[in-house]
Amino acid sequence: MATVAQNMVDTLEANGVERVYGISGDSLNGFTDALRNSHINWVHVRHEEAAAFAAAGEAGVTGNLAVCAGSCGPGNLHLINGLYDAQRSRVPVLAIAAHIPSAEIGSEYFQETHPQELFRECSVYVENVASPSQMPRVLRIAMQTAIEKRGVAVVVIPGDVALDEAVSTHIAEITKTQPRVIPDQGELEKAAKLLNDTKKVTILAGAGSAGAHDEVIALADALKAPIVHALRGKQYMEYDNPFDVGMTGLLGFTSGYKAMEDSDLVLMLGTDFPYQQFYPEKAKKVQVDIRGENLGRRTPLDLGLVGDVRDTAEALLPLIKPKKSSSHLKSSRDHYKKTRKKLDDLAKPTAAGKPIHPQYVARLVNELAADDAVFLPDVGSPVVWAARYLEMNGKRGLIGSFNHGSMANAVSQAIGVQAQDRHRQVVALAGDGGLAMMLGELLTLEQNKPLPVKIVVFSNSSLNFVELEMKAAGFVTWGTDLVNPDFSAVAKAVGMYGVRVTDSDQVEGALRAAFEHDGPALVEVVTDRQELSMPPTIDLEQVRGFSLYTLRTVLSGRGDEILDLARTNLRQIF
Repeated sequence: MATVAQNMVDTLEANGVERVYGISGDSLNGFTDALRNSHINWVHVRHEEAAAFAAAGEAGVTGNLAVCAGSCGPGNLHLINGLYDAQRSRVPVLAIAAHIPSAEIGSEYFQETHPQELFRECSVYVENVASPSQMPRVLRIAMQTAIEKRGVAVVVIPGDVALDEAVSTHIAEITKTQPRVIPDQGELEKAAKLLNDTKKVTILAGAGSAGAHDEVIALADALKAPIVHALRGKQYMEYDNPFDVGMTGLLGFTSGYKAMEDSDLVLMLGTDFPYQQFYPEKAKKVQVDIRGENLGRRTPLDLGLVGDVRDTAEALLPLIKPKKSSSHLKSSRDHYKKTRKKLDDLAKPTAAGKPIHPQYVARLVNELAADDAVFLPDVGSPVVWAARYLEMNGKRGLIGSFNHGSMANAVSQAIGVQAQDRHRQVVALAGDGGLAMMLGELLTLEQNKPLPVKIVVFSNSSLNFVELEMKAAGFVTWGTDLVNPDFSAVAKAVGMYGVRVTDSDQVEGALRAAFEHDGPALVEVVTDRQELSMPPTIDLEQVRGFSLYTLRTVLSGRGDEILDLARTNLRQIF
């Protein structure tokens, strides 16, 4: 008898799905049993949240549909954080959410939840399969929607329905389309007039500039425009770019902020950059995005265009009158070089016995990692150091929870990235808080063949970025201490390669050995807790906040913390 579950697995296999991430459970047994006899690999994780993050990581690096699964109630409920991340990162993920027995739905049965309602906000499609007659149609719609809308689709299916005889064994194969989306000619001409009539133009490029590197560079050349990138645009626009002036935003640096602030017009290409305070008030704004609902969402626009960045830039270029003056570009580039030098000066080793600068660790990771490595920084200070010190070259990848902003993403996403390509170097830049939150996934790395992920832990015994936010707001840091084990010893206990580093002169050797190790490896680096990741611009409220923090900290009897903070960060100021 061909079951509904068997038809689901056959359909996934026919559509190129090579692995499913999850944890087995009774309501999921029909599905996992069908997987057992297929060519699809079951990647057994230790927490369903990691399963969803792993699927998001795989989809993020391949652009193809990735799949995760969870059993009824708490099982699939654990998927939700990773699915939120996938949805907000706009990557195609299919989640199989097993449900309680169909006859018990609505009876307050053991482990009963309402998955359709729970997953609605973090998905582009969610549907409950109440009868075998709905399948495989619902699965086909779910896959098609996830791929075309680049988001999460959830198929909720009671365990008994999955084990029912299939009404249809048809196997639908989904084709990913590649449409060209270009604004109307009249809109292009309006954009060209604004750009041609403006003296100083700055480009802000985001994740939507993927695949449009050369076209954006050509546009910048004609406009003599510096290019600022958002974090998710870094891997697409930073390399081979004579117009690059770095990032802006909370994680960026002053050159990116200044290039936008000094412009007369900001051309936003494929970016939904969220921080309103970093957009210049006086400059005009022209935005290009393939999603029309994004236009004007972050800042008032003078013109919004719906279009793919590559095709729109290509269509716009012939309408641009090449600018003669490059003073704005030169000024922005000169400022960038000075800013870059200051950042590089911070990434230096410290004397023996002194806390290690995290910037130095990030710099060495950048220098020693493979040319095609994929980096996955945890949310918090590792993202800051990744944004400032990892260099993209057109082959490297950078994936993280950059929109959803979840802790504990790095190792979990790395599982999915490494599972789809065991020969590519995958480097997770983990905070000690993020690593500890999903520490069980070290077991996942060892259990699955194993997966040779390299983990670099920035260990500062604190929720470091949270402390920075507290200081900026004037609060005494409290509730942020972490009492950690020796993570390298934990790694060794699991069966991984592990080493702990406490002096700067040990960092390079430890990283080299880990990167060369044939298997998963963890390098724990004890870094300076008081290192400040300064934003590109500090407003008056932040100045007041730091002053208030200093006063409150001294009055609370922790004046030594202020001295440590000053010793560590005076070099950033002078």
